[in-house]
Order: sequence, then structure tokens, then C-alpha cells
Amino acid sequence: MTRDVLTPDPSSPSAALAAPDPAGGTLTRDFTVAVFVIAQGRVLLQWHRKLSRWLPPGGHIEPGELPDDAAVREVLEETGQTVRLIGGTGLGLSLRGEGIPRQLMRPIGIQLEDISPGHQHIDLVYFAVPEPRQDTPALPERTGWYGPAEWAELGLTDEVAAWCHRAVSYDLSAEG
Repeated sequence: MTRDVLTPDPSSPSAALAAPDPAGGTLTRDFTVAVFVIAQGRVLLQWHRKLSRWLPPGGHIEPGELPDDAAVREVLEETGQTVRLIGGTGLGLSLRGEGIPRQLMRPIGIQLEDISPGHQHIDLVYFAVPEPRQDTPALPERTGWYGPAEWAELGLTDEVAAWCHRAVSYDLSAEG
């Protein structure tokens, strides 16, 4: 009998899960984040050298790390930008106090991505806005703010382009 329940894979360096692979081996799944940072109708994108394509900041959720914290950390590490996640929580941010669980940001989307044979990423997709800062850190090389007119020129994948369109269409007025 095949188990449908995912069990932790202790050999993985990230927050991974192992499951039976239909091909007979072990299928590993890592939890990851992708963060589409939105400002003035543009999205922060970077050239991913290993994959040879433009992507939003993101990466693996470390063991014991909250997804919200991973999303903010990945943007800071990869771009130098400090951000605030947007999109809301299950019960609202105003609920706080003793005995009330901390409300985490709901991902805008969750997708399963085949990375290599026997390995997948469970990708939590977030939207974010830059936090106001007194200094404006320079962006790393091949990282920038791109709007809809520039996306085709960058050769974005259909999936990344669709997320970019959704991000710039997001109603920021509700975020305060």
C-alpha cells in the first residue's frame, strides 16, 4: 500500500518532505518562497545565473524558519531591499494578545514545481512592497525594477509574466 502522507526527510538541508515517487524512487519536496516586490507599477526582478532567466527574489525556507521570515530574508539577501509582505492574514493583523496565535501572511499562491527528476519545490508565492528607508541601497548587478513594457524584452517565462501581471494589478490601496 502506498502512503499519501508526506514525511519529513531528515537528510535534506532545507524544510523538505519525502514521498513515494510513482517511478519507484523517493520524491523530495522542498518548501520555497518567491516574492514579487511591487513599486510604482513595476516588479523587482533579478537574473538567475544558474537557471539563465529572470525571476523574482526567492529561495528555500530554512529548517525552523517561518515562511514570512524566509520571504523577507530572501529579498534582503538577494537585492538589499527591505520589504513588507502584503495580502492579508486569515484572521486579520489586528488580532493580537495572549493566547491568540500569531497570524502569518497568506501566500498569494502556492504552486508545485518540478526541479529535477525526483525533486520538487512547493513554492509559496508572496507579494511585497518596499519599506520606506532613509538610504536607497544600490541594486546588485542584473537586478532591477521592470514594468509591463519591458517584460517581453526580458524573455520572462509565461508563468513569471503571469505573476508579474497579477502583482502590478494588485490593489495596493487596501494595504494602508
